[in-house]
Amino acid sequence: MADNRNYKNIFINITPQERPNKKKYCWFTKNNIKYIDFKDPDFLLRFVNEQGKMYPRRITGTALKHQRKLATAIKRARTIALLPFVSDSLK
Repeated sequence: MADNRNYKNIFINITPQERPNKKKYCWFTKNNIKYIDFKDPDFLLRFVNEQGKMYPRRITGTALKHQRKLATAIKRARTIALLPFVSDSLK
């Protein structure tokens, strides 16, 4: 006979407010970074995925002001060929 244990899935019928979430923070604000250097491709690769696309704010947790500066730095690095525009395997 089948065992009639009550298995309860804890994520059914839970609102997003009740789920435990990890607080995201801006890495630039935490480390008091004022200027994002576009000539440092190793640093910029942290914010770019394998295809060469920039990660959005909701993934990285950066503040809006720093995300705009980061986007500008990545675009400048692409222009002077420090980062590729598109890649099959970047990392």
